[in-house]
Amino acid sequence: MNKLSLCIIFGGASSEHDISCISAKGILSAIDKSKYDITMLGITKNGEWYLFDDDIEMLIGDRWLDSPNLKKAYISPDSSIHGIVCENGDVIKLDVVFPVLHGKNGEDGTIQGLLQLAQIPFVGCDATSSGSCMDKAVTNAVADAFGIAQAKWCAFTKYEYCKDKQRCIDMAVKKLGYPIFIKPANAGSSVGISKAHNQQELEKGMEIAFKEDKKAVLEEFIDGAEVEVAVLGNNEPIAAEVGQIVAAAEFYDFDSKYNNPSSELHIPAMLSEEKRNEVRACALHAYKALGCEGLSRCDFFVTKGDERVLLNEINTIPGQTPISMYPKLFEAVGIPYAQLIDRLIELAAQRGGII
Repeated sequence: MNKLSLCIIFGGASSEHDISCISAKGILSAIDKSKYDITMLGITKNGEWYLFDDDIEMLIGDRWLDSPNLKKAYISPDSSIHGIVCENGDVIKLDVVFPVLHGKNGEDGTIQGLLQLAQIPFVGCDATSSGSCMDKAVTNAVADAFGIAQAKWCAFTKYEYCKDKQRCIDMAVKKLGYPIFIKPANAGSSVGISKAHNQQELEKGMEIAFKEDKKAVLEEFIDGAEVEVAVLGNNEPIAAEVGQIVAAAEFYDFDSKYNNPSSELHIPAMLSEEKRNEVRACALHAYKALGCEGLSRCDFFVTKGDERVLLNEINTIPGQTPISMYPKLFEAVGIPYAQLIDRLIELAAQRGGII
């Protein structure tokens, strides 16, 4: 069988650029290189595209930008090209693309829309599903429509908040009570999230959220365990083991995820088998409701006492770093990382009619 021509895209004009590079290194370190002709395409924080053909250790700390082998290149939306156009006019034909772009300009449907125009199969959700899952307000609205339990919430655009700040604050407090979590509607890796116990903290949290996005989502505080489920598949997805996070900080923010070794990951989660099965079923329901394909990590709260399962969010390009939950959860059910990567690429190829 001929090798598949695979492009891994990393970096991105996003606050999660550095994490993306670490995830790409994780995939490139584990992938079975005998099965693929691999091309690496890096996007800078400013949105410039380059072919990278050097040591993957250089991905850490953006040292790849110092490589003497960099060449300007980009994926063309022209479906007849079906691949990468290089600065000298050369074309690299592609079978499958693996976008490893967390957050804005990568996980929000933008790169997926480009690849759909180019008619190149790719790993992960399509443009519509990616955009819906990225925007927490849209995710919450879809969950409500499908009867998926979640925390009470409301959302405001920056325009309507600035137009009548006090009305928005009063509406949120009346519906949610304190404490309130404030999140940018479109951001990942817990970037820009705050917890407010009073109006002063709420106003500060809104300022932080609006630095990341033009819309903010506010949610009631849920006292419970934070659990995550890795899901894999197209029409008949499967759910892996359930993992649980015990955050080192007051909540699982960016620093707790990536910089604080005191955050604990428990696989399986500290729940009964019956409850873990319920969480898995909820994950598959949410995955299908949002139109996900390929992969996603579905995050939930399990409340203290009555153990209600509440959807938190869906991450369509979950982290692939050495400490990331998505690969660890599949390893826990007997699917090692290299095999998981093969499965993801195979699912993309199936959608594109290649296999």
